[in-house]
Amino acid sequence: MHNKITRRAFCSMLLALPFPARAQQPKKIPRLGYLSATDASTESTRFEGIRQSLRELGYIEGQNIAIEYRYAEGKRDRLAELAAELVRLKVDVIVATGGFGVIQSAMNATKAIPIVMAGQGLDPVEAGFVDSLARPGGNVTGLTNLTRELGGKRLELLKEAVPKLTRVAVLYDPAFRPRVIDVKEVLPVAARALKLTLQPWEVRTADGFEKVFAAIGKQRPDGLYVYASPLMASNLKGIVGFALKSGLPSMGTREFVDAGGLMHYGADLADSYRRVAYYVDRILKGAKPADLPVEQPMKFELVVNLKTAKQIGVIIDPNLLARATTVIR
Repeated sequence: MHNKITRRAFCSMLLALPFPARAQQPKKIPRLGYLSATDASTESTRFEGIRQSLRELGYIEGQNIAIEYRYAEGKRDRLAELAAELVRLKVDVIVATGGFGVIQSAMNATKAIPIVMAGQGLDPVEAGFVDSLARPGGNVTGLTNLTRELGGKRLELLKEAVPKLTRVAVLYDPAFRPRVIDVKEVLPVAARALKLTLQPWEVRTADGFEKVFAAIGKQRPDGLYVYASPLMASNLKGIVGFALKSGLPSMGTREFVDAGGLMHYGADLADSYRRVAYYVDRILKGAKPADLPVEQPMKFELVVNLKTAKQIGVIIDPNLLARATTVIR
């Protein structure tokens, strides 16, 4: 019997094989790394915007895109290790949310994997993350939320809501570098123009709040300005509780107002987060972060918590209320 198979016979045998048995490469599912300074519950509403927009662009989590979530839960020292983990997992894109430390940790972990900033409240050129907004130049692009330029506007709105305001306690985390510049250089200029006295208070750790609250109480300010940072985000309930108990009109993040703070003014984060999906899509389709301009916010929101105003005995001017994009009743 002849053991040799002719080439033609071999080819026809191959063609007769069921389809999956042919050398078919499974399509590689892109992997997105999500690196956050805060925790899953704080991020859930924000991330929903990204997820929704990804869906509109045809990416469905668990089907044609995989997402690796890493949360530092307000512990800055965990960021480096979490960023390194995402790099080891060889994710295709890292979305960095929660400010300076998160982006810096991601950048320290990789010069190759594209990093998308999810609307950070700092100047990425000044921070050294990108060469320019129009041409980022490295592996970082995304959105910036211009928090610094908004500091004066926030003080102005707080003063408009409470005309008798003269002394404002400012709560910030000094480890969050851009905040130190804001508190020492940016905010005082606006305060002088509004004839306000600022009382800056540093909080470095979660167990430092009680001591600071007691000290603020002794200084008897008329208002409270809370600077966003992962530490503040992880301790919102305590800060809100203190503001309510002390009857202090307060200005803070959107989450802060949802939790019971009085006011928030800033870039519409939901809108910014929806734009993150655009960057992820462009990068997965081959665009380089170096060539994708950093976007500044297009939409701003003014949120007023009327329930809180009633509780602390503040009557908000109807003109100010009319300008609010959201009123919590």
